[in-house]
Amino acid sequence: MTNSIHSDRLNTVRVGARRFETSPFQQKWLNTETIMGVYAGRYYSVFNGEDVEDGYWTLRRKAVLYDVPERPVEISGPDAERFLDYVFSRRISTLKQGRGRYAIACSHDGGLFMDGVLFRLADQRYWYVQPDGALETWLLAHSKGFNVTVSDPHSRVLQIQGPSSFAIMQAATDGKLTDKMGYFHSDFFTIAGQQVYVSRTGWTGERGYEVYTQGTATDCDKLWNHLMAVGEPHGMKFGSISSMEIRRIEAGILDNGTDFDLTMTPFDAGLGAFIDIDKADFIGREALLSRQSGTKRLFGLKCLTGIPSYKEPVTEGDKVVGHVTAGAWSPYLKSGIGYVCFRAPGPWAGRKLTVQTAGGMRAECEILELPFYDSEKLIPRGLDTMIP
Repeated sequence: MTNSIHSDRLNTVRVGARRFETSPFQQKWLNTETIMGVYAGRYYSVFNGEDVEDGYWTLRRKAVLYDVPERPVEISGPDAERFLDYVFSRRISTLKQGRGRYAIACSHDGGLFMDGVLFRLADQRYWYVQPDGALETWLLAHSKGFNVTVSDPHSRVLQIQGPSSFAIMQAATDGKLTDKMGYFHSDFFTIAGQQVYVSRTGWTGERGYEVYTQGTATDCDKLWNHLMAVGEPHGMKFGSISSMEIRRIEAGILDNGTDFDLTMTPFDAGLGAFIDIDKADFIGREALLSRQSGTKRLFGLKCLTGIPSYKEPVTEGDKVVGHVTAGAWSPYLKSGIGYVCFRAPGPWAGRKLTVQTAGGMRAECEILELPFYDSEKLIPRGLDTMIP
């Protein structure tokens, strides 16, 4: 069903568990068919023995609970706002308490270092929820001259995604979470008799919520049992990353270190809209001023006869012009889909090129703009309920 860094079931090895962080929820879903990956120093379920297509349709029509490895990092102190305005390309000073904002960190030469969501929990307290990469070290390296503290809140993250997620979260919070909680809003709620942080965000392109534990103050066993109990009447199931991976590709959601890296600028990746270049100063600004471009390198590709194979070349005639960064079979689009990173920016959309599929065959693919549908994000915003 998928062919990417998050779904490779063949290239697996036995790895000692002590170096990486095991989820406190792991025993709730672990079975003999589970295949693990490591992301942000944390283990997560790549595959859990489930029917992946059934999990995909459960996500589209009901709800799925995911135990995800993303890692919150806390930035606090009197200079927190000024520091974050310096290290991220988005304007942070306008971020209100109880809101989240997608924010990109760039290297000094304008390369894409990190993307994630920044939340303002209190006046001088923020959480940046990072994907894979050494964010905490990077923040500490740039904190000289700022009165800030960078720390690990030891929070684990559960995502409840799908059209039934709102009803599930209402039940989980005894009605305290209402429809007034908009897209990218966040707040503290009581679930299973304990306080957790909740945001209306996710990595699927569906309506959904993320639940953040509060370190040792959270009884994770109790939290999991409560969420599964209130989710069961709405058809909620646990899912591995496999179904999430299909949906995030459809939605055009990028993965740090997989779909982009330090060799690319935000403009190369089609993320120029998230660069507030008019800010007075931030890391990478001077380089980005000279590297702005109206063209990009990252596009979608659609293949009717197979799944685009991860890392394989995309060719135009006999010339290699790019490579696949992620691939999946879309049950909704009834075709193989994926991302292609071209060696050079340009007007690639609309071209017919050739790609190697997961079956080892060469096949024609069409290059498309991202996302594959719902470009206005009507589904996660709750404005499009015409679920297929």
